[in-house]
Amino acid sequence: MKDGRLTFDPGSRVVQLPYINYLRELGTTFLNAYTNSPICCPSRAAMWSGQFVHLTQSWNNYKCLDAATRTWMDLLEENGYHTQKMGKLDYTSGSHSVSNRVEAWTRDVHFLLSQEGRPVTQLVGNASKVRIMTKDWETTDRATQWIRRRAASSSQPFALYLGLNLPHTYRTDSLGPTAGGSTFRTSPYWLKKVSSDLISIPEWLPMSAMHPVDYYSTFTKNCSGDFTEEEVISIRAFYYAMCAEADAMLGQVISTLRETGLLNNTVVIFTADHGDLAMEHRQYYKMSMFEGSSHVPLLIMGPGLVSGLQVNQPVSLVDLYPTVLEIAGIPVPGGISGHSFLPLLSKAIAHSQKLGPGWVLSEYHGCNANASTYMLRTGRWKYIAYADGLSIPPQLFDLTLDKEELHNVVLKFPEVSAHLDKQLRSIVDYPKVSKAVHLYNKQQFTAWRQSLGSNYSQVIANLRWHVDWQKDASANERAIDEWLKDS
Repeated sequence: MKDGRLTFDPGSRVVQLPYINYLRELGTTFLNAYTNSPICCPSRAAMWSGQFVHLTQSWNNYKCLDAATRTWMDLLEENGYHTQKMGKLDYTSGSHSVSNRVEAWTRDVHFLLSQEGRPVTQLVGNASKVRIMTKDWETTDRATQWIRRRAASSSQPFALYLGLNLPHTYRTDSLGPTAGGSTFRTSPYWLKKVSSDLISIPEWLPMSAMHPVDYYSTFTKNCSGDFTEEEVISIRAFYYAMCAEADAMLGQVISTLRETGLLNNTVVIFTADHGDLAMEHRQYYKMSMFEGSSHVPLLIMGPGLVSGLQVNQPVSLVDLYPTVLEIAGIPVPGGISGHSFLPLLSKAIAHSQKLGPGWVLSEYHGCNANASTYMLRTGRWKYIAYADGLSIPPQLFDLTLDKEELHNVVLKFPEVSAHLDKQLRSIVDYPKVSKAVHLYNKQQFTAWRQSLGSNYSQVIANLRWHVDWQKDASANERAIDEWLKDS
């Protein structure tokens, strides 16, 4: 969960990330890498399967891949690699909170409820306190111990996946056991890595001028209230500090590879499942196609790969599947959505200016957005369509002239919009997918409600939205009943 714009200038200047910089100098940085779905589980489902989320029906954090899905790691193991996965995996169905799944199922019910805690910061420890996210540090320790054991005991090729939680926000304990993650937590040690004078204050549209889906996101993320300039700067500083702590964990892995003599013959890939808006567009968290949420880091370094290269071509997480297999010399199976980007950065393969389709698809069907969302990123344009393509207006951003994505130019460039919508529909029949998700949501919610019996009213009233829900519980239950009756 790291904003990809921090891995190259000018974003890289705001916080010290020495090991990201190391990868950038000795490897390749992708300047336009995107998640295929800006939320944890569906994004990882795309990365592990190599398929777009509508193909695997990875609709939300609860509904993703079957545990028996054949991942690229499985193929490496079948072809003689010693494999290990550690830390946050989160790509199979059945995990995350009840609140998270119910919010996703009921996203187009006609009510508006705050589902998250208001974003806050929490300073802990002192100027020498390094290990804030202890769980990630413990996982990193286990990973580096595993590397040392492998180096000492075997010449068999290996593949290690290390999944971190950072810089994901922490759960806000004061909001009770159902609370989500709305606390940006760090120590003075990491805050010192942030150049406070370079922290930008994002411009916000007035709530009245927001796109309806962005309005819903801002409200449900509890960001519709007033924020002082100091609060916004603090949230952004703490987020960058959390990124610095994650960078140090990457550093521990790189240092261990160097110390064991493995670094010169090991490919290192650094990426993330999504970013964090960190108060851009009056939001935090992810679940959005804005750059802070959907643009992810992607850096790769290894033997035979070009150093110091920056690639402009759009790529996405599904491209990792065929790329990893091509690096290992393993045939790529059919039915994969991604394209290997190895020809762009290999010293041994003739370079091409263009590889793959030249576009990226990202889609979102989960909570905090009240419509299925589809983003096509190509050239200077970002086109975002919603639901059936008719009931909710699309958005078009020119990222060359409008990096902050404040000016929807869909009406200014109707021919561009029509062309991109046609291209998007050639990739995915998005009205059909939206209809399928809508039906799935109703079926899942109905089954869940029936499973609760007489406890339904009490349980639904005490999910993460409990503060707003209990202001008029009867009206909210009626809204759900009306939603279930609609076709």
